[in-house]
Amino acid sequence: MHSDVSWQRFKQFPRLMWIFLFGSFITRGSYYMVWPFLAVILYEKFALSATEVGMVLSSAAIISVFTSFVGSSLSDRIGRHKLMYLTGILYIISFSLLAEANSVEGYVIVMTLCSMATSLWRPLTSAAIGDIIADPKTRELAMQSLYFIVNVGCAVGPMLGVWLGLTGKQSSFYLTAVAFAVLLALLYWGFNHQTRQDVALAAGASSNDNLSDATSGTESDGASDGENDMTSDGVNRGENGLSSDVEVSMKKAAVVSRKQIVAILLQDKLLQCLIFANILCMFIYAQMDSSLIQYLTRAGAPDLLTLISGMIFTNAMVIISTQFLLLKLMARFPLVKRIQIGLLLLICSQIWLAFNPLDLFWGWIGAIVVMSVAETILFPTMNVHIDRLAPDHLRGAYFGAASFYDLGFALAPLGGGIILDHFGGQWLFLTGAALSVLVIYLYSILDRLPRPDFAMFKAD
Repeated sequence: MHSDVSWQRFKQFPRLMWIFLFGSFITRGSYYMVWPFLAVILYEKFALSATEVGMVLSSAAIISVFTSFVGSSLSDRIGRHKLMYLTGILYIISFSLLAEANSVEGYVIVMTLCSMATSLWRPLTSAAIGDIIADPKTRELAMQSLYFIVNVGCAVGPMLGVWLGLTGKQSSFYLTAVAFAVLLALLYWGFNHQTRQDVALAAGASSNDNLSDATSGTESDGASDGENDMTSDGVNRGENGLSSDVEVSMKKAAVVSRKQIVAILLQDKLLQCLIFANILCMFIYAQMDSSLIQYLTRAGAPDLLTLISGMIFTNAMVIISTQFLLLKLMARFPLVKRIQIGLLLLICSQIWLAFNPLDLFWGWIGAIVVMSVAETILFPTMNVHIDRLAPDHLRGAYFGAASFYDLGFALAPLGGGIILDHFGGQWLFLTGAALSVLVIYLYSILDRLPRPDFAMFKAD
């Protein structure tokens, strides 16, 4: 299916989608004014070693990986609206506390709360977009737009922070708390509007059913149960006013038992190898957010805050400016080939980082450009790869298993800190290059690995 980027598609976005986009921009922009500088704050405030800083960052991230599973199941039971409100309140509380934390223990506890809120919020937003937009092409454009606007926030936030003199200041976390308060108010307005539409739609559907019963009798009962109504804003609704996507996902969830899902995932050696390869890939990428900043801080790089903000800005701008162009250029290559091209660029960036002189400002920026182009190729392709591997009735389970990629991000600060303390910055990036070669090899053997017989796991 080809992407359809047009103004008509954008006009099909419901009001709630525009709220998600605006909210993502203000929250990510304020978030990136200070979160990437936590390693600097912990080092300067408490004189922690690189390993200790890595342990603080990793412990919070590891907990958040498993929190996302809990959040996904809770959203189906108590409703996404309620859980989004609760998660937003957790964001406000945790970032307000982070602005006042004054001990290592306090940072660990509050950063864990922040990471839990982040891990809950992301899947909730993605699931909510699926609930409110039924058309596949419009939904794809909505997902691409969300990824785009998040990177715009990542680009604007650090540079705006430098301009305002807020970058790296602990008190800046209050801005993120305020941004989420604004977003919650907008969501309350947006959800109420959506609910009123659902009520009106349900009333209209009820009137149509009564009219149908009066004119055609009970013969139409079976057919009317399967019909869906499309609202004016592109929201497809089924019976009881629920999104058709929600109804379909609930039916699919009942297709295969949890025990069968676990059996399938354990038998799919290709998937296991893919997850391991992508954990390594994420481990390499996450060094830019943690260990690279630690290295530059401890080595005394000149214009440190400007350099860090410049790297974050460059990373986001490269993704924004090349995302759709690379998608078109890479379309003719098989998925695995695209990933291998991205990994080769990743190797080049790691070698560049390893040998770049400490005081060569634009050298660091150049390495990040290459690394960002690799990211733009790799990250979307990884999701498409999982989508093609997953059977239709197990799509949710496969994407759930793929969330273990985040273990690479979670372990990166600790692993990178240990390498920095014992071997130095150059070896950190050379290790990243070596791991990239290993990932290329793992991708090259995927097609030779066994997969389960999915027909054996169909519903009774």
